[in-house]
Amino acid sequence: MNTVWSENVQGIMTLYLSRKLRFDDMFFSQYEKIFRLDTEKKLRILEVGCGPGALCGALHRHYPAALIVGVDRDSNFIAFSKENVSGVDFLEGDATALPFDDNSFDVTISNTVQEHIEPSAFWGEQYRVLKPGGLCICLSTRKSIVCTAPCLEATEEEKKFWASQPDGRAELEKYQVCRYPASEAEIPAAMEKYGFRDITTGYALIDLTPDDPKYSAEMAEAMIEAERQSSADGIRSTRSPDVSRMLQKSDEKFDRRLALYRSGVKQWDTTTSVIMIIRGVK
Repeated sequence: MNTVWSENVQGIMTLYLSRKLRFDDMFFSQYEKIFRLDTEKKLRILEVGCGPGALCGALHRHYPAALIVGVDRDSNFIAFSKENVSGVDFLEGDATALPFDDNSFDVTISNTVQEHIEPSAFWGEQYRVLKPGGLCICLSTRKSIVCTAPCLEATEEEKKFWASQPDGRAELEKYQVCRYPASEAEIPAAMEKYGFRDITTGYALIDLTPDDPKYSAEMAEAMIEAERQSSADGIRSTRSPDVSRMLQKSDEKFDRRLALYRSGVKQWDTTTSVIMIIRGVK
């Protein structure tokens, strides 16, 4: 059993809730235009590094004729996916040694995985399992705008709490987090280097701004709750004796944020991300 990522890098619910928003139907048309997949064809689609399954769930909704398979080496992610995402086959497996035969998929897709895996293994394994003419699609978050709601700004107590915590960069390096970063030019160049052709790039803009009236109340509150979950996971990861108190303080602030939203008092906080999408043919 491998639970390194879910227990040390990103919690299950933090990752699931944020990706569920990112791949919400409201945004998915942006991806579809760049993916250029036949919605009626019985494609075999593999998501490499599927995490808790949010992208697989979106693929199942938008490509109902396809067989969707999600693979991840973290046992907790796979268990959660099986329990919460229907219509998809999930199994444990390593992106550097995919548990599938050669030439067995029409499409491989990954989301924020490329930067964590040695390039020859990352691209080579997907090339191996794709059928001739199959598509490799790589999603990579490139830029973000983060503006915090005034009611969520760190208090002096919170600033002191975080200042007292050890630098987490060494811990992330131990788990190979972002060990293989690549620029917007380097990712398509690597795809080409490892054998793919007809490479194209495109970008999706994911705008999570709860106070914008284009969003339903349900989705706006989901944005706030996703941020609450991320804050809570960050606090828990410190394993500090002050965790309970800091969680209480965090919850109080997010309760206040929800109350302001429901009363129509706008904060205009936002998390807006630019997702690069690279597409190549075997």
